[in-house]
Amino acid sequence: MISGLAALTVVLILVALAIYRSEPKETDPNVQAQVAARLAPAGAVYAGNTGRAAMQAAADAAAKAAASQVAYGGTTDGKEIYGQLCHSCHTAGVAGAPKLGDKAMWAPRIAEGLDTLIKHATDGYHGPDGNFMPPKGGNPALTDAQVKAAVTWIVDQAK
Repeated sequence: MISGLAALTVVLILVALAIYRSEPKETDPNVQAQVAARLAPAGAVYAGNTGRAAMQAAADAAAKAAASQVAYGGTTDGKEIYGQLCHSCHTAGVAGAPKLGDKAMWAPRIAEGLDTLIKHATDGYHGPDGNFMPPKGGNPALTDAQVKAAVTWIVDQAK
């Protein structure tokens, strides 16, 4: 009885090994990139004109990458930011947004002061009459300088 069970155990082990070997192995598509990142040098040595050109190219690439993390290429042109983002609510008056150039709607807001308007645009605002302004107009990639430029431009249109 014991030898029969031992033989059955050996057969089951051999079947399991055969199945294991026939199954495809899982592959991680990121393995090659991870290995390359581990093997990449931590720094680089630049010398002469070639080195200066390589350093400039690296600086330009870093600046481009940083600008891509900021909305609209980092522009602080209020009109452009309005055209890209703010117009969607401030043209039609969505969620109680005062329409661009509507002096009657903007007058009480302008009376609160530009700093208050910038704070409401940056941090968001939910008014007592149900109007709503999402923080940074719903685009968290905007910088504070961009929000200030857009608010200033919009306010200038209502004066």
